[in-house]
Amino acid sequence: MQAPGRALVVLQIGLSIFATLFAFALTASAQTRIDDVHVATRLTIPALTPGLTSIQPTNDNLLHVIKTDTRLVLVPVSVTDGMQRFVTGLTPDNFEIFEDKKPQRIQNFSSEEVPVSIGIILDTSGSMSNKVDRVRDAINQFCEAANPQDEFFLITFSNAPRLVTGFTSADDIEKEILFTQTKGRTSLLDAIYLGLRKMKDAKYGKKALLIISDGGDNHSRYSEREVRSIAKESDVMIYSIGTFDRYVPTMEERLGPVLLSEIAEPTGGRAYTVDNPAQIPAVARHIGVELRTQYVLAYRPQGPARNGKWRKIMVRLRLPKRLSFLQAHARAGYYASE
Repeated sequence: MQAPGRALVVLQIGLSIFATLFAFALTASAQTRIDDVHVATRLTIPALTPGLTSIQPTNDNLLHVIKTDTRLVLVPVSVTDGMQRFVTGLTPDNFEIFEDKKPQRIQNFSSEEVPVSIGIILDTSGSMSNKVDRVRDAINQFCEAANPQDEFFLITFSNAPRLVTGFTSADDIEKEILFTQTKGRTSLLDAIYLGLRKMKDAKYGKKALLIISDGGDNHSRYSEREVRSIAKESDVMIYSIGTFDRYVPTMEERLGPVLLSEIAEPTGGRAYTVDNPAQIPAVARHIGVELRTQYVLAYRPQGPARNGKWRKIMVRLRLPKRLSFLQAHARAGYYASE
């Protein structure tokens, strides 16, 4: 396809077809030209939560450089089409970033894949007993989609959270989950709190938590308000996969999807809700692919001095009208602490 008077940019759509159960389709092997953008692995998920957004060319060490400059705000951004396929190949000129509605100049930009520090937080309460095999498969799928340099830790939780292993390789995580046993109640909030604290030991600047649970919290010391606040203050993206039974006996379990969404979404992560445990592995792989295809934007705020207040971030895409269906997803903001 050609546009008069200007060069075209190439869009490659890689579609990988995988057979999955219950309304999931991973589609592969077609390539289409549109405009300098690449659409990566496709996954159609009925309950995907729509996103927000937010990062000049540099090298793979961008995240480490930014960690040493506290004046820079770092924002990983995922760009997807209407079918939740990830879009790569964009440039800094394709992004606009705002802080409290004021435009900011993008100081650094990276579209290179960088290693991630990842914490896996796994529900091992009694209600997970009939889902644990699917969860093991999901974690294997997630690790297979990861960068070989990624580091992982594993926390399980039932009556209390337990750090099963500190930062290690994906292979070690896959071995550990073979011995997972289910019993007890659900200390979800305490487990998230422990995971966020453990992230202080992370080697990489890009950090994420993956939570897999089938219920709300019913056995934690920390409140939802405390954990939400700590999550917003952190630079950790939180992703969750909630597999909830259709009929649950308690209010805590009924509110499980809302709880996970309210914790994950402001961090730039996502909360996925699935109707059947068979869907968990496909969603886990989808999250793994997302972490490898994100852009990283960094800017130095042009505004009031750091005063500890919440600063709202908004990212827009600058694209031709025919690509207006693409969406960016990023953290909702940050606390401007000294």
